[in-house]
Amino acid sequence: MPELPEVQTVINDLNKKIKGDKIVDFWSNWKKSIKKISGVKFTNEIKGRKILGARRLGKNIFIDLSKKNSQSNISEKILYIHLKMTGHLLVKDNSIKVKKYFDEKVNQYIHHIWYLKNKKGENKTLEFSDLRKFGKIMLVDTEKIKELPELKRLGIDAMSRFFRLNKFKEILKRKNKSAIGLVLIDQLAIAGIGNIYRSEILFEAEVNPNKKNGQLKEEEIKKIFYQIKRVLKKAIKMRGTSSSDYRDTAGAPGKFYTVLKVYRRDGKKCKKCGKLIKRIKMAQRSVFYCSQCQK
Repeated sequence: MPELPEVQTVINDLNKKIKGDKIVDFWSNWKKSIKKISGVKFTNEIKGRKILGARRLGKNIFIDLSKKNSQSNISEKILYIHLKMTGHLLVKDNSIKVKKYFDEKVNQYIHHIWYLKNKKGENKTLEFSDLRKFGKIMLVDTEKIKELPELKRLGIDAMSRFFRLNKFKEILKRKNKSAIGLVLIDQLAIAGIGNIYRSEILFEAEVNPNKKNGQLKEEEIKKIFYQIKRVLKKAIKMRGTSSSDYRDTAGAPGKFYTVLKVYRRDGKKCKKCGKLIKRIKMAQRSVFYCSQCQK
């Protein structure tokens, strides 16, 4: 599943490529992804609206839409998208010079297309490729977005300016009997971190994922917090990790997979000490670590 760096990469791309464009039509062959509204009504509601910008919370994507045709009696809307396991968004137009990635098989599972037109009258498409078809699409009144149950329960975003060391300590104190490897991927505690970055953060902090929060020393807590910010920033700079289906809006893979230290490296030698990397299950999800480097 795309995590915070992958979603932030998409957000950055959308703001660069489609901000200010108008939605002129919509197509879908898998309307089960569109929640709480019929496909026809969804299309009618979004047609004529301009894209004001894109933002995110954790792994959730929000595309802000204008009032429809500038009519004051029709409210602004938010296009809410969750990529789930295998989803990714592609932006296509005639200005794209490198199109080779669009032909790759991973980018061929197109189930939803937003047809766009920019200020110059040029056509574009925003396409949702999703192999397993688990992705979610919703249209929500802007003022009601915070009322969605799945968003109300989310913890603080891992890259929020309000997520500081003291806040991290508060979270760990509330869950002092839980393992740090579980807390980092608990979206109700900290939003945005998943399997990939959980493993990488703890390796860089030299902390065993099984260690209970109540057993963490002050220095270990500081190191974990520092590595959360450092690893995620580096991953965003490298446009995310493509360990499976994730691709950016040009259909290209993220480059962070080239610098992974432990994730999916079980049975291979640790790049620091040479001991074999281990893989264990925590709450039915894999975590990778070095028992020598992480105590």
